[in-house]
Amino acid sequence: MSRDFSLPLISRRSRQKPRNSFILPVAALAIGMFVAFRTLSSSSFGNSRLLSTLAATRVQIPSISGVGSTRFSRQASASPSAHKNAPFAPVRKILQQPGGMRGLTSCRANGLNIDLTGKKAFVAGVADDQGFAWAISKCLIEAGAEVSLGIWVPALGIFKKSMQMGKFDESRKLSDGSLMDFKHLYPLDAVFDKPEDVPEEIMNNKRYAGNSDWTVSEVAKLIEKDIGKVDILVHSLANGPEVKKPLLETSRQGYLAAQSASAYSLVSMVQNFGPMMSEGGSVISLTYDASNKVIPGYGGGMSSAKAALESDTRVLAYEAGQKFKIRVNTISAGPLGSRAARAIGFIEKVINYSYNNAPIEKELTAMEVGQTAAFLLSPLASGITGQTIYVDNGLSTMGLAMDSPSLATAEEPEKVGA
Repeated sequence: MSRDFSLPLISRRSRQKPRNSFILPVAALAIGMFVAFRTLSSSSFGNSRLLSTLAATRVQIPSISGVGSTRFSRQASASPSAHKNAPFAPVRKILQQPGGMRGLTSCRANGLNIDLTGKKAFVAGVADDQGFAWAISKCLIEAGAEVSLGIWVPALGIFKKSMQMGKFDESRKLSDGSLMDFKHLYPLDAVFDKPEDVPEEIMNNKRYAGNSDWTVSEVAKLIEKDIGKVDILVHSLANGPEVKKPLLETSRQGYLAAQSASAYSLVSMVQNFGPMMSEGGSVISLTYDASNKVIPGYGGGMSSAKAALESDTRVLAYEAGQKFKIRVNTISAGPLGSRAARAIGFIEKVINYSYNNAPIEKELTAMEVGQTAAFLLSPLASGITGQTIYVDNGLSTMGLAMDSPSLATAEEPEKVGA
């Protein structure tokens, strides 16, 4: 029989402790428990029921709800029977979300509150009540911020009309029952930095008629005049005119257009808004994992644009941090069935793929991205900058598609904990 000589050998006699060595600690513990019990039982009204109250308590885990047809609600019970089969096994209920894609609900949850009271935010890229930009705006308002929107010029009229007709009322409901509102609505086309950059055909386009001062520099000046300094800047802008084309079929013009609208627009916004942002302010943008991985069908130079956006985030975090004392981060969000995403043409398949292969088996909601954004834009994240934060149910961590037909004949991997 082999012997482990890694530790000094200690004789059995030297390891034996005196029989009476445990008496004193045990006696002290018993006295302490008796004193604590007497203190609890003789205290003010209500303490006598403390133990029974704790035993009957049900711990409610706040549900995350938002854009998407379903939301998940979980309850965990403090009673021993709830953990009979497995530790921390929650009861999951799948609740139908009223209104289909609409019906964004409160982003408030119990715990550490995000307080943005008095903060002024500008969110660029809201077009309706279904996307990430809307959810971010809602979470910022829930946290107390004052939010102004930059809306693509041709979409501004439709957005205003939808607001007036009450089409967004369900999604505008805040946790206190009131309807969220925006401080200002500005027309914006972030493809153009200043008026002299706008070509004649755009200036004369009837979709732009009746609007003025909508280039990035002009909007920045208007905001500085209307509300003063800005604390929060949100970039939720992307466009690839040839997004359905493979990269091998993408034209130079289409490729550069994707870069201009989806990546350089962030650089332009930080250039123009940085000087009017409060020290300690924060900027976020939205990216997608096609920057790092091949996503067939996400073409037209958009994958390159997202890679540029993430690289620019790191460089801007340094340069704007040094010059303006602000932070710059980006959120890499998982697939969401927004109206903009449906323009790609296969978003439902991507959502199903994510559901079947991500570590967390559920649909991503816009509100989950909104909550993450609210944190990154708050003082709670004062030490985070230059980062790409993934909010995708963990899909980006996976290296193997578990629903691949190639695995159909292979032996199924053993599940963790089985």
